[in-house]
Amino acid sequence: MKQAYTAVVKKDGRWYVAWIKEVPGAITQARTIKELRENLLDALALMLEENQRIATMKKRHKVNREALRISMPETVEA
Repeated sequence: MKQAYTAVVKKDGRWYVAWIKEVPGAITQARTIKELRENLLDALALMLEENQRIATMKKRHKVNREALRISMPETVEA
């Protein structure tokens, strides 16, 4: 199964900073866009693995799980 994610990229001085909008904690930085993409894929993979581990752990402890939909604004004012 393939899943699409949204990468948000900002340039901060000589560094690029990026995060995955849909996955809190998947954030990285790099000096080049190429390195940034590689780092971001690594960060995303690590967060997805950790989230899967946590979900599996919760199943063993008989935790109730349910789908939850939350509406959020498209833009946030600073």
